[in-house]
Amino acid sequence: MHVIEDNGFELLPLSFKHTLQVSQLPFYHRDPFDRIIISQSIVESIPIVTVNAVFEQYPVTCLWQ
Repeated sequence: MHVIEDNGFELLPLSFKHTLQVSQLPFYHRDPFDRIIISQSIVESIPIVTVNAVFEQYPVTCLWQ
């Protein structure tokens, strides 16, 4: 956990809003964990650091493509 804090990161807990957003996502991507990350990005208006090109099909900002 110190590595997360030492680098200025915070853990984002899963909320009910995030799970509601998952149910509204189209099935471009079927991995449930990635769909949660996408939902969190949409709800919280935060970018995703990923090289997964499928993420670009959703209304999210992707870094490190």
